[in-house]
This record gives sequence, structure tokens and C-alpha cells, in this order.
Amino acid sequence: MLDPKLIEQNIDLARARLAARGFETDLSEFTLLNSRRKEIIKSVETLEQQRNEGSKRVGILKRSKEEKELSTLLPKLKTLSDQIKGLNEKKAEVEGFLREFLLNVPNIPDSSVPEGVDESANVEIKKWREPRQFDFEVKDHVLLGAELGILDLPRATKIAGARFALYRGAGARLERALINFMLDIHTKQHGYTEVLTPFVANAESLTGTGNLPKFEEDLFKLSDTDYYMIPTAEVPVTNIHRDEIIPQDMLPIKYVAYSPCFRKEAGSYGKDVHGIIRQHQFNKVELVRFAEPQNSYQELEMLTADAAKILELLGIPYRIVVLCAGDMGFSSAKTYDLEVWVPSEGRYREISSCSNFEAFQARRANIKYRESKSSKVSYLHTLNGSGVAVGRALVAILENFQTEEGTVEVPEVLVPYMDGMRIIDR
Repeated sequence: MLDPKLIEQNIDLARARLAARGFETDLSEFTLLNSRRKEIIKSVETLEQQRNEGSKRVGILKRSKEEKELSTLLPKLKTLSDQIKGLNEKKAEVEGFLREFLLNVPNIPDSSVPEGVDESANVEIKKWREPRQFDFEVKDHVLLGAELGILDLPRATKIAGARFALYRGAGARLERALINFMLDIHTKQHGYTEVLTPFVANAESLTGTGNLPKFEEDLFKLSDTDYYMIPTAEVPVTNIHRDEIIPQDMLPIKYVAYSPCFRKEAGSYGKDVHGIIRQHQFNKVELVRFAEPQNSYQELEMLTADAAKILELLGIPYRIVVLCAGDMGFSSAKTYDLEVWVPSEGRYREISSCSNFEAFQARRANIKYRESKSSKVSYLHTLNGSGVAVGRALVAILENFQTEEGTVEVPEVLVPYMDGMRIIDR
């Protein structure tokens, strides 16, 4: 959620920066609500001053036993108290409308974010390892998975429906190996603390990360409850510190979490229906950081490097792009996408989005930090990124490490996690 003071003091700039990401809104509603809120606060302060002065006068009158004036003054004080109560109720109502308005306004892009309305304006900033040149016709992961007996999409559809996957044998083992490998690297080499969170979250948690109220149609809600299946571990991990004040010397805090993720993909009808690129249920290892505002963009670079290290250790060609304003997620101030090479498609596909949300999520979830020297309390910055999406890593391994014989070579770093298996064959 944006800082109301930022909009109030820089309304033209806020309007322009929001428009840069394709968000057109009438900020006059905000101005009207904010002005009404200030008017009420001013009226309450005036009435409270009158009530305080009257209360002092009551004390004097009681001591001097001036019953006549006292009998006149007490009803006036009662009326003042009733007026103050009524105004505070109106203030709470206006603040509720103001919060509801702000909950539906996206974050403002950082000044370093490229302008543009869609992915065509994203800027490549790094490419690691040139894609392999095959001297045979490559197969996609669906055909490879079926021929090797490790991926069974028809039976997954029978069990649950479209956009679900069933892994078998070495396929299931490879998925599990990737999860354990990523968790080990991030905890042992990158210094993250592993957490295992609930896989459901309440509405307050999803509001804190920006998934609600705007994106409810993308979520799976449990009937007759306030619970939703999590779309990413970002939701429960970020909310670990909701409504808390963190001492400055504890920052940065770095968490890593494995979770299944559940998404309706309501806005992607007809998109990526082939294979396991876009699923209703998929596994992911998530990185979340809590940082001081002055350090958060340095933290973003380090978080992105941590995710990229996974791909380098696996030997998968990838590139990093910085997203333009119009292609960023709702809550993000700046995002780097890591994209892996998919040979069957002849292009790079996103496998991780690493974002700095600045204070946007922290303000929604009420996460603050206390400065050691001054004891000042401020909103901290939150960051997160996939470290990485497991299913898409599996796709990249199957396609990039396939052989002419129709087998798949296991990346060297995964061999210990595959109980020594080096080749996935029939």
C-alpha cells in the first residue's frame, strides 16, 4: 500500500508514475477522502479542547459548590462527548474507505525501471552460457517425459483436471532432488533460514502481500472459511512478521521456504496449455528478505544472484531481464526476471521473479523496524524471489540435457540427490 503522504504531497508525480505502469485512476477520490479525514480530525481536536477546558471548569465549580453553573455545564460536556464520538465513528468510516481505495492501487515503479507497457520493453542485462546446439531433432519435455515414463499428464487430468501433473519414478525423484538441492544451497551457502509454513493462509495474510482484494479470482478459496490455498510461499513467509516491530540489528532477515503453490491462472486462458509450464499446482522454493530501506536495492541484487546461482550450478543457460513498468507485478517497485532456455520452443522462459516491494507490503502488513540509535520506528522493505520454480527447472533439465538416444543426463550437482543416478532412461 502506498504512503498516503506520498500521494498527497506528490499527487501529479504519483499519477504519472502509476500511468507509466498502465494504471489509470482518478486520484481525486483519494484527495476527497483524505481532505474529509483531515477536516474531521481538526473538528475533533477543537471539540476535545473545549471538553478539556470544560472539565477543568467542572473541577473548579465542584470545589466552590457552584451548583447552578455546574448543572448547565455538565450537559454541554455530555453533548461535546457525543459529538466527538460521532465524529470519530465518521473518521473510522472515512479511513476505511481510504484504505479500501489504496488497497487497489499498485506500487509506484522505482526511477530505474524502464518505461514500457508490456514484455517487449523489458531490458536484458545479463546472459549466462550460450544455448546448446543440438545435432538432432529436440523433443519437448512432454514427449520426453512420456517416452521415459516419468511424466503422466493424461492420468493427472483424470485425477484432477487440466493443468496438473503426475510424476513417476525418476521424474518424482528429480522433482524432490531439485527441492532438496535448492534448500541446501540457500541455507548452507547463501545464509537463509529455512522455514516450513502452512500451505493455507487467511485473508489478512493475502491482503498483506497484495494478493487481496484485487486478485481474488486467481486464488483457490476453501469453502465456508477465511482460508485460501497459497499462490506462493511469499504469502505465509512475509506474514511471519506481520504486526511486529523488528530491532534494526536483526536486519536483514533471510528466509527460504519450500511450498506447493496453487493458482487458478484465471487470466491465462488458452496460454501455455501444453505441458507443465503453467499449472494450477506446482512446487517452488521461495526466497524472502526483510531489509532496511537504505539497503533494499543492494539486497535485491544479492537475492537475484542467489537465485541465479542455482541455475549456474545446474548448468542451465539463462538470462536476466529487468521488467518495464507495465510488465511488473502489482506490488513490485522493481523486478528482475530470470529466464531459462527452453530448446523445444527456441526461447527463454521465466523461472524466477525477484522483486523489491519497498514499503508497499510492509505498510499493508504493518511490519516495522526500530532504529537502534534513535528508537525511531519505520516501515521496513520486503523482497522476494523464486529460488527457483521447481517444475520449470525440471522442464529445463529434461530439454537441455536430452540425448540423441532419448535419455536425459542428470546435472552433476543432482547426482547425490538422485542416489547416484546419472542417466534417466527407459
